[in-house]
Amino acid sequence: MDEINAAIHSIRPLDEVSMNAAQQHLDRLTKPQGSLSVLERMACQLAGVQRVAKPSVPEKAVVLMAADHGVAEEGISAFPAEVTEQMVYNFVRGGAGINVLARHAGAQLVLVDVGVKADLAQTLPIQHCKIRRGTGNMRREPAMTRQEVIQALKIGIRVANELVDKGVRVIGLGEMGIGNTTASSAIVHVFTGEPVSVVVGRGTGITDEFVTHKIRVIEEAVALHQPNAGDAVDVLAKVGGLEIAAMAGVVIGAAARQTLVMLDGFIASAAVLAAYHLSPAVKPYLMASHLSEEPGHAVILRELGLTPCLRLNMRLGEGTGAALGMTILDAAVKILNEMATFEEAAVTSVG
Repeated sequence: MDEINAAIHSIRPLDEVSMNAAQQHLDRLTKPQGSLSVLERMACQLAGVQRVAKPSVPEKAVVLMAADHGVAEEGISAFPAEVTEQMVYNFVRGGAGINVLARHAGAQLVLVDVGVKADLAQTLPIQHCKIRRGTGNMRREPAMTRQEVIQALKIGIRVANELVDKGVRVIGLGEMGIGNTTASSAIVHVFTGEPVSVVVGRGTGITDEFVTHKIRVIEEAVALHQPNAGDAVDVLAKVGGLEIAAMAGVVIGAAARQTLVMLDGFIASAAVLAAYHLSPAVKPYLMASHLSEEPGHAVILRELGLTPCLRLNMRLGEGTGAALGMTILDAAVKILNEMATFEEAAVTSVG
């Protein structure tokens, strides 16, 4: 844990001076004060992250972590487990939703295999960081060992560091892994205390009967393993996922390097919740892109005190919401930097 603790201890608060200066400038722009609401909030937060009153439009990347889940054996998804592998090849070919929206946002897409069950071709242009071939079936056994969680966290920190070293200043979170809404629901249930029935959604589009079964599987897994909500590594090890732990590492790594993290939907946000429980100091570096249709996502955002900038009834994952959130962030920065002040436009201001 030394590397993880070192990253956590290096996380700094946002620069309040820069944030206040950004807000003062926004208040002088040719509009009623506060009338651009969320855009103003986003611009000020980025000013605090970049530690300048007028932040630049940031270089962007979406990190997509891929891994399989042993709990898929329990029939909790409408899709078979082999879809994880198939979608990785689709990502590589550029044909998935996140490929389209990352291109739209001008964001680099970084694909990382941390636990896909299949042997992916070594020639694929992805980062091959497989820890194991999917997690254990949490209904029967712990999903991972503590050491495997720590390894996944370290991979996430390293990926974040590599991107920041290349000039990236906003990192979006994405994932692929059949069964990962089940793991995410278990994580959120343990950390928040909300009943499983409140946080479980339809994931890939399952029926009412599937939902009831999914709830039972999660309740049995939590009852079997008794994850300790005060120990985030324990929670991840017992009911988490390799890609979820790796995304949590990205959050810690990004915050340690004063880099904004753009949340995606339910699964990515469950990883952020785990990162927050490892270190609450990450919170100022978090920005919520959208509100997923998955009911557990609203629970997470409420727990973290975050307000999404978009409500599009999406539930795809992959980082699609994060990519769209990046386009809104770009707009917020341009408002701050390009809009005229009352003085510049010779417009009479109020007061």
